[in-house]
Amino acid sequence: MFIKDIFKEKKVVFSFEIFPPKTTTSLDTIYKTIEDLKDLKPDFISVTYGAGGSTIDNKTTLLSSLIKNKYGIESAAHLTCIGSSKSDIETILEDLKKNNIKNILALRGDIPEDKTSNGEFSYAYELISHIREHGDFGISAACYPEGHLECRDLDLDIVRLKQKVENGADHLVSQLFFNNNVFYDFLERCSKKSIDVPIEAGIMPVINKKQIERITALCGAELPEKFIKIMNKYEHNPVALRDAGIAYAVEQIVDLLSSGVRGIHLYTMNNPLVARRITESVGSIITSLNKDIIV
Repeated sequence: MFIKDIFKEKKVVFSFEIFPPKTTTSLDTIYKTIEDLKDLKPDFISVTYGAGGSTIDNKTTLLSSLIKNKYGIESAAHLTCIGSSKSDIETILEDLKKNNIKNILALRGDIPEDKTSNGEFSYAYELISHIREHGDFGISAACYPEGHLECRDLDLDIVRLKQKVENGADHLVSQLFFNNNVFYDFLERCSKKSIDVPIEAGIMPVINKKQIERITALCGAELPEKFIKIMNKYEHNPVALRDAGIAYAVEQIVDLLSSGVRGIHLYTMNNPLVARRITESVGSIITSLNKDIIV
């Protein structure tokens, strides 16, 4: 099923993201993670594009296929295009088709450190257009409530997002954020630009201070004062920080759902315990909302 069709059937969509292990690590760990997550019954699980964005070992396709074909949960395979030729992408699309994978999260990918690329794609919207021309896939794209780190002009960033939708993206997943007001402002800007595809809010529970400092340095997400106090208070107590991070994520999700947000995409960091705690905390709310009929 296409993700866009899941949104037609449900008032609230709840999904997970996992990532393949590094190339030197056995797949057994991620198999156990998927086994533990399946009972939580997410609407779909997205699989990031290899370790560090690489195509090595084709683990993204392998895991996406396992999720879809063994466990019966819809999957979305991440696909990056920087450095790839059109022929490279077409080969991957054929492989996805053979594995019954219906959904792709189309991304540009990180520009190499030397700033050079021999590929035929410079932007995600070009990849989206190419996918649309070469297969019947549901196409998701990333969006950035606080602006892409390489484009802090929020108006220009919305223009580029509009290009993704005009070229075939039918579902958007947001980068993580910790201030819900930032996301609400972003939704308003999207509405003014007539971006009307479903937009999921990306939520990442914080379980250690170094993790979030590294991630925010990469993506530029704002850390609210309330959040910083939590990190500073519990940084030397791992269990307390984990529980506080879970509580903060749950509070975010409850507020988002109460404000009418249609989807929550949980960045699980391959941690089934954290995903379970959050899912159990918000599950009754999502179930209640999905009992309402969408007019």
